[in-house]
Amino acid sequence: MAGKQKNNGATLDFEAQLWAAADKLRGHMDASEYKHVVLGLIFLKYISDSFEEVHAQLVKEKDANPEDRDEYLAQNIFWVPKEARWSFLQGKAKQPEIGKYLDDGMVAIERDNPTLKNILPKDFARPTLDKIRLGELIDLVSGIGLGSSENRAKDVLGRVYEYFLSQFASAEGKKGGEFYTPQSVVRVLVSMLAPYKGRIFDPCCGSGGMFVQSEKFVEAHGGKVDDIAVYGQESNPTTWKLAKMNLAIRGITSDLGKENADSFHRDLHPDLKADFILANPPFNMSDWGGDRLREDKRWKYGVPPVGNANYAWVQHFIHHLAPNGTAGFVLANGSMSSNTSGEGEIRKALIEADMVDCMVAMPGQLFFSTQIPVCLWFLTRNKNDGKNRNRKSETLFINARKMGTLTDRVHRDLTEDDIAKIADTYHAWKAGKKYEEVAGFCKSATLEEIQEQGYVLTPGRYVGATELEEDDEPFEQKMGRLTKELEAQFEDSDRLEKSIRANLQKLDYGK
Repeated sequence: MAGKQKNNGATLDFEAQLWAAADKLRGHMDASEYKHVVLGLIFLKYISDSFEEVHAQLVKEKDANPEDRDEYLAQNIFWVPKEARWSFLQGKAKQPEIGKYLDDGMVAIERDNPTLKNILPKDFARPTLDKIRLGELIDLVSGIGLGSSENRAKDVLGRVYEYFLSQFASAEGKKGGEFYTPQSVVRVLVSMLAPYKGRIFDPCCGSGGMFVQSEKFVEAHGGKVDDIAVYGQESNPTTWKLAKMNLAIRGITSDLGKENADSFHRDLHPDLKADFILANPPFNMSDWGGDRLREDKRWKYGVPPVGNANYAWVQHFIHHLAPNGTAGFVLANGSMSSNTSGEGEIRKALIEADMVDCMVAMPGQLFFSTQIPVCLWFLTRNKNDGKNRNRKSETLFINARKMGTLTDRVHRDLTEDDIAKIADTYHAWKAGKKYEEVAGFCKSATLEEIQEQGYVLTPGRYVGATELEEDDEPFEQKMGRLTKELEAQFEDSDRLEKSIRANLQKLDYGK
């Protein structure tokens, strides 16, 4: 028996053992490729288990037809045609054609379940996929009962799926981190926003972790899952499919659009005004096509720089906020203090508009994609909505840089107590009850105090700790970031020079 591992307070045992066994079968296959093989099989095993349990019940009933598709749909169970049932496929696991059998099964499931159309992996027959290892993987997954009603209640599949997503993100490094936000970071966002009821939106939803945790939060606090409506968007086609699968296995009804799409250039929810926005946009995204959006209506607080999408994301979130809506999202630490290419002016405008409700400085090493610290922004359109005290011209700063424990040499997780301390501090401050300022940890600052700090939002400036966001940044990453900022400044300078020359030419012509 492998030793139990702790991850965000949850005990991991069989998930870790299953991962270790599955990873041995990977051979020379890249994690990015193997991911879709394993997660596709886990998904298939789950819906087949759920189907077979209901099928067995219907066989015992005199007047029931176990092959009636409507019997399963009535119980919110996916209909699984015979050629896709796990028992059939397991019987073919040792055959060289197992890849084709799997592909045909996935096609049949999509054909009979419109909500799964175009999201399941269907490339198991490719020559580069070792069919012997594939058969061994099928036998391995066969040993887990994923879809029984008992295991659905325990969210066994959700645990396996989430654990595997995190492990793939770790194995893929920076690339993998783009589709997976660490659970502890998501839980801080969800615990602080407390999305009990309303529309939840994530315009860069990755594999859908924000939605999963939101639903868990509602259930854990005695709310009704039907009281939340989930909307999302994802630009990467394979990650969009992962999100659809991740939500489908949990029965979460969602609108992620009919296909993947870029939120900046093809907003699939143009009229949506969300009560809650949770997001982890790509850090310091430089190739976001900002040069084609200089006159966009979303830039109410200033035109974001072409070389960095951080403040484009911020204003995209605000554009989709309802009048009393709140947004919580992750950004690189530089967003709190950068003055590059007009970012400082945009931040100043946001602060003067009294949009910034809370800033949280997070510890480093939380993400698989980067080891540098990040921050959480919380914006609101209305600091006097009647639900809490009037917080006009106030912003809460929380320094959580020293929190968390190392799970291995390079990754850190926040504990249950860490998450509760951050969220409870925020809610106490909002309610005006039991809130106490703690030197080095939290401080409620006025607009005047923020103005005195030059509109910098780094919590260390306010809570009493000396902190610079670059302190823990590796030299190579710091140089890369500074080089990008310098290139953006050169681009701005070049555009300004051309504009001045053009104006001078007009003056010459006018003489």
